[in-house]
Amino acid sequence: MENKYQVEDLQLKSEHQSRILTFNSMQKTVTYLSLILLGAGVTLGTGYLTSRSTSTPAALSSANNSAKESANNSANIPSKAVTANANSREPSAVPTGLNFIADVAKQVSPAVVRINSSRTVASNQSNDSFNNPQLRQFFGFPPPEKGGQSNPGSQGGQVERGSGSGFIINANGRILTNAHVVDGADKVSVVLNDGRRFDGKVLGIDTVTDLAVVQVEANNLPIVSLGNSDQLQPGEWAIAIGNPLGLDHTVTKGIISAIGRSSSDIGEGNKRIDFIQTDAAINPGNSGGPLLNAKGEVIGINTAIIKGAQGIGFAIPINSARNIAEQIVQKGKVDHPYLGVQMLDITPEVKQQVNNSPKAPIKITVDQGVLLMDIIANSPAQKAGLKQGDVITKVNNQPVKDSTEVRRAVEKSQIGTNLTVEIQRGDRTQNVAVQVGTMPKQ
Repeated sequence: MENKYQVEDLQLKSEHQSRILTFNSMQKTVTYLSLILLGAGVTLGTGYLTSRSTSTPAALSSANNSAKESANNSANIPSKAVTANANSREPSAVPTGLNFIADVAKQVSPAVVRINSSRTVASNQSNDSFNNPQLRQFFGFPPPEKGGQSNPGSQGGQVERGSGSGFIINANGRILTNAHVVDGADKVSVVLNDGRRFDGKVLGIDTVTDLAVVQVEANNLPIVSLGNSDQLQPGEWAIAIGNPLGLDHTVTKGIISAIGRSSSDIGEGNKRIDFIQTDAAINPGNSGGPLLNAKGEVIGINTAIIKGAQGIGFAIPINSARNIAEQIVQKGKVDHPYLGVQMLDITPEVKQQVNNSPKAPIKITVDQGVLLMDIIANSPAQKAGLKQGDVITKVNNQPVKDSTEVRRAVEKSQIGTNLTVEIQRGDRTQNVAVQVGTMPKQ
């Protein structure tokens, strides 16, 4: 249901907060980034866009006579831009007409779907914090129902329902969406723009990047065209299509506000992805829907918004999503490179606090780098000899100024290969070869 059934209208998933570590002598707590705590939880800074409820509106009812799960798993994720079918209009030059947004909406809407999901949870698993009416309104949830809604035969279990968006990338029924839209769902149904309904099978999810692939049994479906998110520039047109707050196939427009926003920039330090920022209006329920360029090509997957802000939304770049989806289809999972360190950016304030503390276990002697706050037991970092208090200054001979650059270097590496990490340990500089491992399941 949108991920773990918990966050902003876009998700049904569990809330996670960044772990907090302190030096005994520090007066204030410092928040650190972790290369291993990369679940799909929502942090204090960012909310997801999934719509959730415990009621059973007609719009979320199960499809009658829906198709069985698709057995056609042979179709691959498109490796480059493709169109819906032979009759589809291939996007070419950027439209110049006054109605180009309407043209894009008409072209793409048939391939944008609503994804309904439901799961049964034990009554004692419900999150009491979401019984607060103000919190529920903030996250886009309906008022809590007394006693919840029990599922017959579940011994007091409660049925949680949610809906999000997705888009078809394969004429045989392959769909991309956010992991938090379907994670943990007992049942998934897909509703097309023309009213057709299908049962959906979740082929796999990756909570680290918040991607999921869903399959329906159908043929000759309309599909989207995938663009190239590596070529995006701030200021380009951005068009979002989705189902915010249950309002199906809503079209909004704006621009690309920024590119390469790190997960830590938006308060989502537990994600391994760099986001596209847009001011196109996206709201709970848009989660998993496409962000499009002026040619009608998908350039991103809408996934998160900044709580309390207006005109600040984030999308997963389609190039990253395509690569993740290919791994999900081929292996049913995604293997992420992993070191096993917890990091803190060195700033003048951090350096001063550490060095002024008589009980601090180390002294920081550099002005730029990443302080290792903790080393995970039995991790590649521990096996290589990295220690708490080491300061990473370079990775593969490239200077790093913050933990985002370290994360990116790790994510680009190959599992099983060595990363050369230059560290400052006290007043000594040394190089450590760390063999990149596979991130363990959370």
